[in-house]
Amino acid sequence: MTTGITADALHARLAELLEPSKLEVIDESAAHAGHAGADASGSGTHFRVRIASQKFTGLTRVARHRLVYDALQEFVERGLHALAIDIL
Repeated sequence: MTTGITADALHARLAELLEPSKLEVIDESAAHAGHAGADASGSGTHFRVRIASQKFTGLTRVARHRLVYDALQEFVERGLHALAIDIL
């Protein structure tokens, strides 16, 4: 079974909710084949997000990451297993 989650879907959700000035979403799932949470498709389970947003101003690192996780909660529920976040 595959998650059906794409980098484009994550990008669209983050763009909508966090209004980033910079945003890159990379599907790194293929590099995690055979690891926990990976599925047979090699996609849709492990992502890296690089993001800058005015909404992060004045927030701690943990609070910034929480905003990203909260925005993507639907995808976590669908099988997003790992999310690396780089705040720019």
